[in-house]
Amino acid sequence: MSFQSITPPAAPTLAPPGAGLPAPERFIANLMVKWQAARTSRGQAVELFAAQRAAALEVIRDVPSDRLHAPVLIRRLRGLEDSSRYWSVLMTLDHLRIVNEAISQVIPVLAAGQVPVGVASTAAVKPAPDQDHSVIAAFEKANDALVAAVAAVADLQTSARYPHPWFGPLNAAQWHFMAGFHLRLHVNQLRLIVAGLAV
Repeated sequence: MSFQSITPPAAPTLAPPGAGLPAPERFIANLMVKWQAARTSRGQAVELFAAQRAAALEVIRDVPSDRLHAPVLIRRLRGLEDSSRYWSVLMTLDHLRIVNEAISQVIPVLAAGQVPVGVASTAAVKPAPDQDHSVIAAFEKANDALVAAVAAVADLQTSARYPHPWFGPLNAAQWHFMAGFHLRLHVNQLRLIVAGLAV
């Protein structure tokens, strides 16, 4: 009996990391984020973040452990870069870990009246493809760090601002809102990835 070797499908050709959103979409997203952030209280931002971190884990709860690393090509969601459309569950969680760790470091610096060193970049927060299951615990650790960073600041309406690569200078309260807003986008991404794994 002979066995025919099976070549895994090639990764799709996507826009490079950091290519951003189409200009009209970015313009609308900028207005929407600023509008929603201004109308979201601190307590509501806390609830949004808590709900979305729980939702992320709920979405992946029943995915077999040996499928968590498999990338799935999904349709592009509004607010999602093209380069982020071919991720696995673990890659998505690692991206969230990276971003939430960064926001947890930005908030106390802004609260101290200073501007963080460096430039925020969407290309710099892309995950590596070779993730293992330790990412899940690291994701939760980063979430806990962000919650603690927010709790330690009495007033998030800081005069100091740090630029988001798409939405411009944001104060600590706006970065706090962004954490939950960003999580919600990637929870929707996780739902599409999990649906793709079931096909």
